[in-house]
Amino acid sequence: MKILYIFYAIILFSACSTENEKMTEQNWQYRGNAALSGYTDMKLPDKPVLLWTFESKSRTASSPVIYRNTAYWCDKRGKIYGVDISGNQVFEYDFATAVESTPMILDSVLYTGKIDGILSAVSLANKDTVWNYETEGQIIASPNAFAHNGKTALFVGSYDNYLYCINSENGKKINRYASGYYINGTVALQNRYAIFGGCDSWMRVIDCMSGAATDSLLLDAYIPASPAIDGDYCYIADYLGNVYEAVIKDGKIMEHRKMTSSSDDNSSFVSVPAVSKNLLYVLSNDRYLRAINRKDGSVKWKYLMKGNTGESSPVVCRNRTIVCTKTGIASILDAETGELLWEFDAGEQIVASPAVIKNHFYILTAKGTLFCFGKQI
Repeated sequence: MKILYIFYAIILFSACSTENEKMTEQNWQYRGNAALSGYTDMKLPDKPVLLWTFESKSRTASSPVIYRNTAYWCDKRGKIYGVDISGNQVFEYDFATAVESTPMILDSVLYTGKIDGILSAVSLANKDTVWNYETEGQIIASPNAFAHNGKTALFVGSYDNYLYCINSENGKKINRYASGYYINGTVALQNRYAIFGGCDSWMRVIDCMSGAATDSLLLDAYIPASPAIDGDYCYIADYLGNVYEAVIKDGKIMEHRKMTSSSDDNSSFVSVPAVSKNLLYVLSNDRYLRAINRKDGSVKWKYLMKGNTGESSPVVCRNRTIVCTKTGIASILDAETGELLWEFDAGEQIVASPAVIKNHFYILTAKGTLFCFGKQI
């Protein structure tokens, strides 16, 4: 009997160890991937419950990112917070200057832009600054990364109207590209090409290797947010409520179309679209989340959110969509039908996008409260 007990104990310990090892590998970057698709194959819990909250009590415009099971974000006072999966604070670093950018983490180094125009690299292990690179305008976009021949380059836009390509190891400029106006959104990456929009209404395609523009597309209005990419298909929305699809191959826009427009409703898009296999999800300031058929541009369904929407961008988790409003309501909808499945009132404004890892998802409010949801235990 004792041998049998030991046998079961070993199996249980092994199973827990395997699960913990898997959990330590859970990461989530802004919008889920370098293409900013806002899509993941991970499933949301069937009946999510609030596991814990962490209150930083400092306002933020950052979205949470997850690295090795720890959530990180920056606040408007210049602090970086790190909170582990149990809700314990395990990291803090102070820039002493405001940060609105969502950080990006690679190999235990956190990269973020600041309002003073400086892109900084911070070692999570040593809790010190590795390098700084100074631009001539504020940085509010999240950095994105392109890897080639064992080296990684960071791409980030600035309010000095330039897109910068920076060596991630030493903070040296590789090249930069001049746009016509401020760059608000994060660059989306498709293979070796960086795609972004700006306040000059142009969507641009840049070769990551050379820094040269390979193509561009003029939209009807300025582009406040980032594009979302799935394969050769790029989706981008403008401030007038137009949604565009561009087919991009080898850096060239092969074809494009205006999929749909909500301009008749006097609405606009300021959040990033999310892309599934057949549908595109866009949240507009007329309070509707729209699911648009990628094939013909028709609206399959639309759901009226509770309160003002704001800048938070939806995330699609296989067959469900999670979306948040500036009013503070987090909702989970059936991705195919738009049926409301779950709802939570955070009691504080939400402008950040959700972060998702296995069996958990995170919501960060504008007041700096992090909510962690998971399975019912």
